[in-house]
Amino acid sequence: MPMIALRYDLRVPGFASTTHAEQYAACLEQAAWADERGLDAVTFSEHHGTDDGYLPAPLTLAAAVAGRTRRIQITVAAALVPLHDPVRLAEQIATLDLLSGGRVTTVAGLGYRPEELEMAGVEPSRRGALLEEHLEVMRRAWSGEPFEWRGRTIRVTPTPMTRPHPLLMVGGSTAAAARRAARLRLPFFPAVGDPALAEVYEEECARVGFDGGFCSLPSGPGMVMVAEDPDKVWEQVAPHALFDARTYARWQPPGQRSVVHTDAQDHDELRRSGVYRVVTPDECVAMAEAMGDLGTLVLHPLVGGLAPEPAWESLELFEAEVLPRLRRSSPPSGPARP
Repeated sequence: MPMIALRYDLRVPGFASTTHAEQYAACLEQAAWADERGLDAVTFSEHHGTDDGYLPAPLTLAAAVAGRTRRIQITVAAALVPLHDPVRLAEQIATLDLLSGGRVTTVAGLGYRPEELEMAGVEPSRRGALLEEHLEVMRRAWSGEPFEWRGRTIRVTPTPMTRPHPLLMVGGSTAAAARRAARLRLPFFPAVGDPALAEVYEEECARVGFDGGFCSLPSGPGMVMVAEDPDKVWEQVAPHALFDARTYARWQPPGQRSVVHTDAQDHDELRRSGVYRVVTPDECVAMAEAMGDLGTLVLHPLVGGLAPEPAWESLELFEAEVLPRLRRSSPPSGPARP
């Protein structure tokens, strides 16, 4: 059976009937719910300066979730590394690693929105060089030993629990990103499930003599919700899903790809694309079985500012009608939601 993950970016468009405070509270409750019921992962993304308040501080939210959970894996996909001071980033991730007991994975992304690059004072043409420089600084910092960087003596303490360092992956959706990951001797986490990218990564790993890497290709829809009456629930979800889809389509420059990319212009086109899906419990089980052990079933409960109540309805139906059929030996359910 595939992994089961929750995904959050906590954007709230102007037409939504919820607030950021409500979304953040629901996210924490849903992460605790997922932890108690044996789901595998919760994933956060990062963007800055958007009208909808897209999550700008995923490491902060990851820390809050780590404090509310015991076993679920937490992934920041992606942390836009060139936008940050690498020493401060190394300190935050080290703290997260200690706080969570080694449960946090960070995917290093370049960033691609001109507005946020400008806001951070990053020249777009320098993104790749900065990413590589910053990742090297972070890995040296996690040793706990002093070193020189840009004329300064750097030392990061305490060191992470995970050795040699917390799980760090390189993101991207291009052959250049795949080669960069191999050259840096790090795992590769593409934004799109293209087997050709995995081939490029593996070839570059062989060329540089790196035999410790792996590539994690995404698969399946970018959002799955479960409903007894998918047609009825789709009418409620569709404006939020279309907002999500059209925003990503507008942001992404040529060559930028992701599992949530679609050029759909209306609700019907979006539904036909299969990228955002509202399905019956039986359809969800069939989808999961088709994915196999290497897939990930992504639940995006608060997609596009969807209010918490319909999000909870989907999750509770998933728990009652889908999860027992996917996890025959699932851990006992925890307490009901507040």
